[in-house]
Amino acid sequence: MARILITSAIPYINGIKHLGNLVGSQLPADLFARFNRAMGHEVMFICATDEHGTPAELAAAKAGKPVEAYCAEMHAVQAEIARGFRLSFDHFGRSSSQRNHRLTQHFAGKLAENGLIEEVSEKQVFSIDDNRFLPDRYITGTCPNCGYEAARGDQCENCTKQLDPTDLINPRSSISGSTNLEVRETKHLYLKQRALRDKLEAWIDSKKDWPILTTSIAKKWLNDGDGLQDRGITRDLYWGIPVRKRATSPGRGWRAKSSTSGSMPPSNTLPAPPNGPTPTVMTTPPGNAGGAPTRVRRT
Repeated sequence: MARILITSAIPYINGIKHLGNLVGSQLPADLFARFNRAMGHEVMFICATDEHGTPAELAAAKAGKPVEAYCAEMHAVQAEIARGFRLSFDHFGRSSSQRNHRLTQHFAGKLAENGLIEEVSEKQVFSIDDNRFLPDRYITGTCPNCGYEAARGDQCENCTKQLDPTDLINPRSSISGSTNLEVRETKHLYLKQRALRDKLEAWIDSKKDWPILTTSIAKKWLNDGDGLQDRGITRDLYWGIPVRKRATSPGRGWRAKSSTSGSMPPSNTLPAPPNGPTPTVMTTPPGNAGGAPTRVRRT
């Protein structure tokens, strides 16, 4: 008897899921779980709602609800849909759970201990009227490639071209519609993926039982274009997981990247960033690097 862990792709919290979501990810995993149980194996089949990041904040603001309340409501809806289709999840959780907070903080701390987290200064769009930085999906404008007038700051949904927010023509805030924007400097934490490239390639090469398609896709990430690049793991968001950066300054908060305890106000607008260091720093599990908390984005 084997012990088998099966994880289905987790659905975004915003919006009611449809048959395409079911057929594309959850149903194949459910069939595999049922098959292995029937074969006498010990199976743990888990899934969750993906609650952090820009989509959740924008959907909650549009609904005029605190983001915590919106996510709790939509989680219950999606859990009921799963039960209605009789998906055999052993656990249907939430990415916003305290268990996942601790696990994410633990991994971030271990990465930092091994020198794989780097602080990077970068330019981001700041909305003067909203008094906050605008991550890519908080900005809409005209695509410079195809002229689509509702392109997001990360990608044009019309022509699929990958974009940077500063590429957009006539950019505006997705929160308020304000065009009173400017580019300012901010700091974020990056995962140093380029430093892992050789180890990853050796590990992929060692997997002789992988399908050829799986290996080729993995190698594509490593070698196509500029190859594997470092990736930002934080955003200027209020709804996410606080991650301590280092142990040298345990009480210093990163402005607009950390939050105090409590709920967001029940408003259809998102809150402005705090005016100074956050008074509360979350305690991280043993082995995690301490220091200033930031918000982890959904990846």
